[in-house]
Amino acid sequence: MLTIKNITICLIRYFWHNPLMLAFLMSLSLLLGAYAFQYIGGLEPCHLCWWQRYAHMAILGLSAAGLLLKNFWRGLWLWTTAIALEVSVAAAGYHTGVEQKWWQGPTTCTSHGLDQSGDMSALFDNMMNAKLVMCDKIPWEMFGISMAGYNFLISLAVSLFVTGTIIAGLRQKNDG
Repeated sequence: MLTIKNITICLIRYFWHNPLMLAFLMSLSLLLGAYAFQYIGGLEPCHLCWWQRYAHMAILGLSAAGLLLKNFWRGLWLWTTAIALEVSVAAAGYHTGVEQKWWQGPTTCTSHGLDQSGDMSALFDNMMNAKLVMCDKIPWEMFGISMAGYNFLISLAVSLFVTGTIIAGLRQKNDG
């Protein structure tokens, strides 16, 4: 009988043996969601959003290479994908902290970084020609969690899962 529990167990077993597929699907889903928010929802990404996207692009490339080259340096693809996942967690966590005002973000995209010195007409011209998206403003949230927050939580869960498969594989090698 098909139940949520049975489906969950089957998915966990599948991804336990195919962690690169999990990383690939997660990054693909998050990137597609980010681009949908941008191009359909009209929410332009900030500087820190791009950092997160770059991390997911790296995860996509590394996990896809590992999936295509199945037995060729499988460990290398797993390790590099795990590292890229950690970078994604760090970027999303940093951005979430900036949004929550736990720490200040880069001066290039936070409200604390507006330079008001110098020629006011040049400043005005720059402001009129450039669309500045503030990294410390939350453009969308659900249940009190921003997009960066969801990225952090999802990336962290997948990162822990993939790292767990690597550790389990190392233990199995050492035991066997």
